[in-house]
Parts: sequence; structure tokens; C-alpha cells
Amino acid sequence: MSMPDVPLLSLLRERMTWLHQRQDVLSQNVANADTPGYVARDLKAQDFSDILSGETTRGNALRATDPRHIAISTSGHTQFEEETTPGQANPNGNAVSLEQEMIKVSETQAQFQAAANLYAKALTMMKTAIGH
Repeated sequence: MSMPDVPLLSLLRERMTWLHQRQDVLSQNVANADTPGYVARDLKAQDFSDILSGETTRGNALRATDPRHIAISTSGHTQFEEETTPGQANPNGNAVSLEQEMIKVSETQAQFQAAANLYAKALTMMKTAIGH
């Protein structure tokens, strides 16, 4: 098994992919803040309980070597489900709140940085453990 195939790293990679795609959707919202009739969109939030219960589709599950272990499977989605963000439309029908979008952008950026740091730390720990 190569290092990137480790389930923890797969989960972190999936999280970073979701955050990257969310940032793209949010940037489209900001870019269309003055477009008449535009409705703000966002990605449907990832549900960690779904990941733990194995309701995701990718078969990269951890092996349960003991009945008390929790089997975790990670989703292999590269496309995540979008949803419209409810908001009050202005007179031209645009429902984008720049303030709300910028808050979401900064939260997404902070979460991405945290996931990237965890990924780097996990790689460093694994390399140390195997003596590289």
C-alpha cells in the first residue's frame, strides 16, 4: 500500500477536494453578486456520520481485524452535490449576500489549511515511523 492510499490520507484528500470545490462555487457566487436573477449556491455539507456508517460509495475501507473496530469507507466523489442557499433577493432578483459569501470563503480557507496541515503532519509521522 502506498502512502497516499492510507485511509486517513484518503479522508483528508477527499475533505480538501470538497473544500476546493466549495471555494469554486462560492467564488462564482461572489462573481455573480450583481447578476439579475442569480441565486447563491453552495455544496451540500459532508456528513461525517455517513462516512462512519459506511454509506459512502468508495470501497477503500479500513480492515476490521477485531469485532470492536469501526469500518470506515471513504467516498470517491469528485463531484459533490450542490444546493441553493436561501436568501432574500434584492429588487433585481439576485439573492447573493456578499457578506455571507465572504464569511463562507474565509471559513472554507481556514478549514482547507487545517486539513492540509493534518495531511502534511500525517505524512511526516508515517515517514518517521518507517525510517525515512
